[in-house]
Amino acid sequence: MKLFTGANLFTELERLQRQLLSVFDGLPSSLRSGRLDAFPQINIGSTDDTIEVVAFAPGLDPAKLEVSVDKGLLVIAGQRVTHDGALPEGTREYAQERFSGTFRRAIELPQHADPDKVQARYIDGCLLISVGKREASKPRAITVQ
Repeated sequence: MKLFTGANLFTELERLQRQLLSVFDGLPSSLRSGRLDAFPQINIGSTDDTIEVVAFAPGLDPAKLEVSVDKGLLVIAGQRVTHDGALPEGTREYAQERFSGTFRRAIELPQHADPDKVQARYIDGCLLISVGKREASKPRAITVQ
């Protein structure tokens, strides 16, 4: 039996985690499924008139966020920068939970979403996106004659 100690244990755990994540890479994504390490994390809800998406993205410059809708996908993209010098020079890092770099998150929208009715705003570290629904899909009362 091989016993792992110190940094070697963390290196081996990271390798194992990468292998496990690669097994699930490329699986189809939808509103109801997502990767645990996806950034930004999202909540999705619906009203009678809109689909509401909240993307949790604290510390980002809203001017550098890109939101687009193409072929039924809502895409959120941007870059997350960490501050240099967070750890003193020469420190051996064994855990890093804050992701830095470019990101792109695609969310499949339902067919009744109207790509011409999208609004986005950034408030208190949250990107709030409202996607309108097509008029034909909204509930309506039918008069009985």
